[in-house]
Amino acid sequence: MYKHSHLKEVIDRAIVNLSYNTEAEKLIDPVKYVLSIGGKRLRPVLALMACNIFNDKIDDAILPATGLEIFHNFTLVHDDIMDQALLRRNFPTVHNKWSANQAILSGDVMAFIANECFMQSPANYLLKVFRVYNKAAVEVCVGQQLDMDYERASIVSQQEYLRMIELKTAVLFAASAKTGAIIGGADDKDAELMYEYGRNLGLAFQLQDDLLDIYGDSKAFGKTLGGDIIANKKTFPYVYTMEKAEGKQIKEFQKIFSDRSTDPDSKVMAVINIYDSLNIKAITETFAEKYISFAFSFLDKVSIDQARKCELVNIANSLIGRDR
Repeated sequence: MYKHSHLKEVIDRAIVNLSYNTEAEKLIDPVKYVLSIGGKRLRPVLALMACNIFNDKIDDAILPATGLEIFHNFTLVHDDIMDQALLRRNFPTVHNKWSANQAILSGDVMAFIANECFMQSPANYLLKVFRVYNKAAVEVCVGQQLDMDYERASIVSQQEYLRMIELKTAVLFAASAKTGAIIGGADDKDAELMYEYGRNLGLAFQLQDDLLDIYGDSKAFGKTLGGDIIANKKTFPYVYTMEKAEGKQIKEFQKIFSDRSTDPDSKVMAVINIYDSLNIKAITETFAEKYISFAFSFLDKVSIDQARKCELVNIANSLIGRDR
């Protein structure tokens, strides 16, 4: 079975070897830039791992998996514009380095480059694979719209928040696992079990990401800590606090978030103090671990020898153990 590190190298090489229409280099330069500044390549690696548990040959899955990574990065380019983010993986965001208009256009072309990668799927799996990808792509957009809607909402429930991150983040993990499984030759039942494995993995990943924004190492995280707090984003810690805080504490919490004149660093510290008083870090970690357990329960049902699943177990455990 292929290891995570080897599969990441496979994807990195595939990205380097991509061919582009270079008639307008200014269009492609930001694409090359955003694909070259790193990232864990979790989604394409997950796709290759899922393929590998069903098949020792993974070559047919490499370009479709690369398409998943390109699509993911396309969404980040546009997300960064919406969030007015200045850093991504410790590098300037595309709109910061070039312009918002350039980021929009270069992001757009990435979506079509991703399509071309999916078109390289084996002919007998192409329609299935493309439908999985296209469904996920639409759902990611729905999730982003809900995220925007919730920024303006006065109250967002836990259920609403979890549904939003399922769409915005988890469905692409799910599509990655299912895509790899399909190309590896899985039957429909096993492919769907892999989808559910990936979906729960993605939910755990986003909950951990919410924590990393608050408690992470800024260098390891690659973004400014407390960025979600400064931007008034309704992450899981925010949503949980709004449901559990009472009396003076909830009034203070609401006042901090509604006051636009507060110094950003002071605002972040004030919010973290409230989170700490409610044990938000441990509670969020427990939720993330619950989804990892759900992921394992689906993986256990896949009709493949358990020994072939070890890398999928490892990647799930690594999400809980990421630097924070």
